[in-house]
Order: sequence, then C-alpha cells, then structure tokens
Amino acid sequence: MSVGAATGDEEVCRLTAELIRIDTTNRGGGDAEGERAAADRIEALLAEAGIHCRRYEREPGRTNLIARWAGTDPSLPAIVLHGHLDVVPADPAGWSVDPFGGVIRDGMLWGRGAVDMKNMVAMIVTAVRTLAAAGFVPRRDVILAFLADEEDNSRVGARWLAEAHPDAFAGADTAVSEVGGFSAELAGRPVFFLQTGEKGILWLRLTARGRASHASQRNPDNPVHRLARALARIADEDWPLTGSATSRALDAGLREVLGEAAPADPLDLIGLAGPAAAFIAPGLANVANATIVDAGANANVVPATASAIVDVRFVPGGRDAALARIRELAGPDVDVEIADEAPAVEAPATGPVVDAMRAAIRAHRPDAAVVPYLLPAGTDNAMLAGLGIRGYGFVPMLLPAGYDFPAMFHGVDERVPLDALVFGEAVLREFIRAL
Repeated sequence: MSVGAATGDEEVCRLTAELIRIDTTNRGGGDAEGERAAADRIEALLAEAGIHCRRYEREPGRTNLIARWAGTDPSLPAIVLHGHLDVVPADPAGWSVDPFGGVIRDGMLWGRGAVDMKNMVAMIVTAVRTLAAAGFVPRRDVILAFLADEEDNSRVGARWLAEAHPDAFAGADTAVSEVGGFSAELAGRPVFFLQTGEKGILWLRLTARGRASHASQRNPDNPVHRLARALARIADEDWPLTGSATSRALDAGLREVLGEAAPADPLDLIGLAGPAAAFIAPGLANVANATIVDAGANANVVPATASAIVDVRFVPGGRDAALARIRELAGPDVDVEIADEAPAVEAPATGPVVDAMRAAIRAHRPDAAVVPYLLPAGTDNAMLAGLGIRGYGFVPMLLPAGYDFPAMFHGVDERVPLDALVFGEAVLREFIRAL
C-alpha cells in the first residue's frame, strides 16, 4: 500500500472509529463508564465469524471478553492476542476534535483510544474475521482477550482473571499486546521496535511523622519539611544505566543498522530514533517520580504527618535494589511501604514467535529491521506473567516521519495514521497465519 492510500473505508479503520465512539473512559478508583458496550460489538463481530466468546465480569458493566479460536494441533501451546477496552479520560476543551467522535482528518483517525489501544483491538478482530472468512484455521489455539481496567490497576481485568479464572488462558505460553511494533526511520530504512519486556512498578508510600503545632511557631520537627527533603533527594538521584538482556539486544540491533555511523554513547544512539526515543531511552535505567503528596488540612496548622506516593519503574531484576535505594534516599526518619506493585517481565528476543513477527513485517517491508526494546511502563502482559505466559508488545505500525507516537498516549488530540492501521492489520494477519 502506498503512503496516503488508506481512505478510512477499510474495515480496520471503520472498526477503530466505531470503538472510539463508544466511551469506555476509566477515571480510576472504580469510576468508569464500563467496557460492556464495546464488548457487545466485538462479540457480535466474532460471532459472525463463527467464534464464540465468554464474558467475565467482576463488577457489573466491567466486561472482559475471551474467546478461544481452536487450532488443528492441540499439542502446540496456545497464544493470547489481547487488548484493553478502557481508555483514560479526555477533556474535550483541550482537543481540536471531539475525542469520542472518531473523526478522520488529514489522513489520520482522531480520538481517545486511537493508539491506546482500540487500534490493536480493531486489528485483532479484523484480522481474525478476514482469516476465518477465507476458511483459515490456525495450527494452535489462539485465545482472543479483550480486557477491562488496564488504565487503572486491572483490579477487575487481567489481574483478577489471572487470579480467579486462570483456566481462561489454559495452555498458553505467549501473549501479544501493546506497546511495540511501531517504526522509526534510521539510516534510510524503517526500524520496528518489538517490545520484549517491560519495567516493573513499585508504588511506594513515604510517610514522615513529626510534631503538630501552630504554624506561627518554629517547628524543627515539621514532617512536611522532612518529607520534602526526602523527595528532593529522590528527584536528584542519577540512576545508572542498567544492562538488561533486552537493552543489550537493542544496542546491538541499532549498531548493526547504523554501522560505523552509530555513536558510542547508548543514549545518543537511541536519540537517533527521533520521537520514539521517548519510549525507548527510559528503559535503560530505573526511574522514580513523586506523584501524590498529602499533608495538612489547615493553612495555619503544621500537621503531625505528611505522606507521598512515589512511582518507581525498575528494570528486570532490579526490584530489590531499587527499593533499597529509595529507602536509603528517604532516610531513617521517613517510613517507606509498598502500596502496590507489578513485576518486571522480559521475554526472549529470539525464537519462533519473534521470527514470525519479523517475517510478517518483512513480508510487507522487505527492507525493515526489527529490534527489541524494554517498555518503561507496564501492560496487562505483566498480569499474565504469573501464569507462565511470556509477553510481547506487537502492534505493527509503519509510521510517517515526524509523527510523535509516544505523545499520543494519554495525550490531547490522540490520533493514528490510517495507513498505519491498514498496514498493522495486514501484518498481524500474516503473523497469525505463521503461528
């Protein structure tokens, strides 16, 4: 397909737009529009293809939809293709279009969920429907999962399913979802970044205690000041680059593409990926950010306690060291407790599944390079890891130069190129054929 050839009338484009128009906003803390309406539409489309779904709801309206597309060889492990149906809030006042309008403009489809991740949901459904209509039957079982609550904590989604209904994923050893498969141009050729791992998450509650007093008095035991100093030390920490297996493979892959033009510094090397570097560079080291601070109720009262949440993203194998370092930086007078966490995960960057992904991309772009990277955020793949399912991010999209893909996630005027949707569905279909 030539650049600019997609019109928006293609099935994958129409379905992505239709899903965007279904408001599945998840505001967090259980405050959500719910995923049921989107699940209803997907279930109907798959039923037309002869694939029947089962619903799982921990709470009314918070629908998880799972189907098992039976393969011809039950001895082969199953593979999970999954995407979440919820989206983060979008304030229409800041957008140039209706965020739930599914507007097509300038060769792009605009709206909340265009890249996170109703695009992938539409790619999966369209690819499966197209293959089934042609009489194709996969060799292995393909589990299709459309999940709730990923944008909060998966409490009524993948986390709950893995704990309460692990049988839904029985026999699977691999899962494919967000965030990977996107391209950037280096040395005149497209390089696709395959997500083979993701950082773990520690949400830490820091609490400082002191002496309450009237604010007019000097108070050397002010817990707000104590907490502020701890947060400042954490903010100033220069976390060292950490060589995970994925990061080493990324470095080697980029150097192979660039040859002698590759800069020696790893961060300079990644910087050549342009806007995509915003996703890739944070995967090389731990990152810690204070996100919530809670102290006091009156302007003229020094409180007895002050607390904060610090979000820590750690590289695979780095959980304990990251936690120990935060405790050290916080100091002996600030308590550190784990409020929530998710594991770091890392899958092999070689093997039959990766080979199939690479071949599917090259079937449509023979000049493409495919390199692994470590996602600095977390996905529902981490929730399935406890079931022994290794996860990959593979939403294949050939992106135009200058398109700031990372900025689209949770951003204002989120949008996706129509050509990228059509390319992605075709590549995903090729990948499913090869499984």
